[in-house]
Amino acid sequence: MQLVPAWFKTIYTDWYLKLASGLPEAWGWLYRKTDREPTNSLSGRFRRLIQRLCGQRLFSDIENYAPHAIICTHFLPAELLADALRRRRLAIPVWVVVTDFDVHQMWVHQGIAGYFVANSELAYRLQAAGIPESAIVVTGIPVMPGFTRNLQRDQCSRRWALDPRRVTVLMMGGGSGIGMSPSLIRSILAIDESLQIIVMTGKNQSLFQELNSLACFCQGRLVPLAFTDEVPDLMACADLVITKPGGLSTSECLAMGLPMLLINPIPGQEERNAALLLQEGVAQRADDEATLIYRLRRLLSDTEVLSAMRSKARLLAQPQAAQRILQHVRDQLPAAMF
Repeated sequence: MQLVPAWFKTIYTDWYLKLASGLPEAWGWLYRKTDREPTNSLSGRFRRLIQRLCGQRLFSDIENYAPHAIICTHFLPAELLADALRRRRLAIPVWVVVTDFDVHQMWVHQGIAGYFVANSELAYRLQAAGIPESAIVVTGIPVMPGFTRNLQRDQCSRRWALDPRRVTVLMMGGGSGIGMSPSLIRSILAIDESLQIIVMTGKNQSLFQELNSLACFCQGRLVPLAFTDEVPDLMACADLVITKPGGLSTSECLAMGLPMLLINPIPGQEERNAALLLQEGVAQRADDEATLIYRLRRLLSDTEVLSAMRSKARLLAQPQAAQRILQHVRDQLPAAMF
């Protein structure tokens, strides 16, 4: 987005956030419609034309950088570069990492060197969409290296003045802190007087300030945090995570062996992520505040269910996905490059 005109960035990012949070059903309809739309439709051709015109700086940067390979973790550059490959404007191998437990057709293009996906189901769906089996590798969704470290709960808890012996819930609402409120946090704290909760408010500064004020009356049981890159350490403190079902955040939870209570899934990719995680038994879902409190209370009181979810999360986790992806791409490049 740093390489496109300001108006395109505004439409592409701000419009998405407003639609997804304000009119989620409209976004879900658009997601499903574009997933079924023929690739040569008039709207598809028009979209690619606009993207091509707005992406000129991307190609200038690629030419200046002269990479040996390109790995895309978002469908927009994947579509731009696939279009350039078709028009013979690009001669560099392009790889695509699908970062959800679903694959929308906007990820799928002929001419891509290879695809990395979360599981065998997505591999099958890509084959059904015409991608050769030889071009698909099941690696899992890549997470940052911090999630592969052997983090100690006692040590991490002390950093935020938490008691490692007490049950701790980590609540994440995405980068915008969507789906949180002081009243909800009070209701969670009221479940048990020994319960501790860490709330990541992301870039929602007003919510952070409200929770900071509330924390003064919670005797150290509430830890509000603004945008942070210390998520692995925070997860090491937790027994359960309340989160939106984004592909990356849920993959991080899996890597840490954490059960999830899913909230506010955006219709479309997050709904489909949630469906997979529920099917695998690593998460439960709450669509309103009352259901959230009910299910959280039941989960925290049933250690056997939590333990089973934790075991399933570890089995489903693929914390080494990033290393596998990089090694595979490197192995496909000519040895002379190294």
